[in-house]
Amino acid sequence: MTTLSPQELRMKGIKILSDALGPVEMARFLMQFDKGQGDYTKERHEWLDKYSIDEISEELRKKPDDQSDK
Repeated sequence: MTTLSPQELRMKGIKILSDALGPVEMARFLMQFDKGQGDYTKERHEWLDKYSIDEISEELRKKPDDQSDK
């Protein structure tokens, strides 16, 4: 068995998906893998860096509100 190039693999996969799902459902399926936008790592640091490990640990130890009815 030969190894497909990335482009060949992509084209073969798209054909298989299109044949199995049809073009509309194939497009819907492929849209699930959108990278999105923004820089998650940078944004995460913007809100996490303002807390120390001790503060986070303390928050985790607090008794959560009664959520048994949720």
